[in-house]
Amino acid sequence: MTDLQEKIRSRKARVGVIGLGYVGLPLAVEFARAGLDVTGFDVDSGRVEDVNQGRSYIVDMSDGEMREILASGRLRATADFSHLADMDTINICVPTPLRKTKDPDLTYIVSAVRSIREHLRRGQLVILESTTYPGTTEEVVQPILEESGLRAGRDFYLAFSPERIDPGNPNFNTRNIPKVVGGHSPECAAAARTLYEQCIDTVVPVSSTRVAEMVKLLENTFRSVNIGLVNELAQMSQRLRIDVWEVIDAAKTKPFGFMAFYPGPGLGGHCIPVDPYYLSWKARMHDFEPRFIELAGIVNESMPRFVVERITEALNRQSKSVRDSKIHLVGIAYKRGVNDVRESPALNVMKLLFEKGAILSYSDPYVPKLREEGLELSSVPLEATLSNGCDCAVILTDHTEFDYGFIARNARAVVDTRNALRAYDGDNIVRL
Repeated sequence: MTDLQEKIRSRKARVGVIGLGYVGLPLAVEFARAGLDVTGFDVDSGRVEDVNQGRSYIVDMSDGEMREILASGRLRATADFSHLADMDTINICVPTPLRKTKDPDLTYIVSAVRSIREHLRRGQLVILESTTYPGTTEEVVQPILEESGLRAGRDFYLAFSPERIDPGNPNFNTRNIPKVVGGHSPECAAAARTLYEQCIDTVVPVSSTRVAEMVKLLENTFRSVNIGLVNELAQMSQRLRIDVWEVIDAAKTKPFGFMAFYPGPGLGGHCIPVDPYYLSWKARMHDFEPRFIELAGIVNESMPRFVVERITEALNRQSKSVRDSKIHLVGIAYKRGVNDVRESPALNVMKLLFEKGAILSYSDPYVPKLREEGLELSSVPLEATLSNGCDCAVILTDHTEFDYGFIARNARAVVDTRNALRAYDGDNIVRL
């Protein structure tokens, strides 16, 4: 056992987490719950203040949980990255968006790694968790860190472990989601595994950082491709006058060989819409054309326009056009039960409707204010809006807080992209 592993197991190790978002904050809290001394690093002073005051800004953690951890004295946050020198382990949990050209944007990773490099010392463990293309740890992170004169696998430990958090999921969290770990060397992998074993139920070692990077991309590309398939079937079924939801419900009764995926207004969130493009970008660099993956992306990106077509159809039934119609969007977040609008398909639907001259409003209990695509709106009460002459309601995010019976009974027209009104019938309902 190395000195670092001994420090981790004896709870003497000081743990640093860079990036206190949906991934980093829950991870920091779990480390602290396990008895480790944890410092969270973030460039957002608001987040730092919230953490230090015991205020949670993510849906999966309450203020009470935050205050309990703070009271233990094992968690603090700072925007001063010089304290990285005091850390024994450092987890990087920063965003990895796409550029407008669909190329990977590693700006946040590079910035975090450069901060670590300035304070890197012998014996430290550095783990990248941000989703990225295979080879990032070896080709980007390692060279920057080794500019310090220290060498990965000899002077410091280096590993990759993909985040797998599912915001808003009541059943799976940081602790009980198995953690895949790949190291620059067997010794690096062992150090990372020891760290995660202190607070995560199951750790799954793999042979390299590249394999670990590829694991996350496979997981989310699998979802993207299957969602693309069912989205295409939804568009096809509409032409064939078949209820795609009924088809899926019947198909999933097969006890083998089928896994149910569901159509929707498009892909949203910080992973599934983005990760396949990381993989396809890397594949093209090696003269491989990932046609299957990119076709799924094209289908999924077409869904907001398909939704607008359905809205147009619903308004046509009232002899109305989209222009100057009052259209109310029900749910803006990218998925049920979260306050995150990153890559939300609702924003694309909103943009298309705005360009067509619609008068827009929205309700979302998790997103009180929205500034997107030239629009600045605040969430308004759903019941009052439908009662005051809304021409069409569009269910884009099926939060459990909405009264779907009220929507079905009171909306002049409603386009349901999530099958939220499955229990209701009516001439006013248009399904995806």
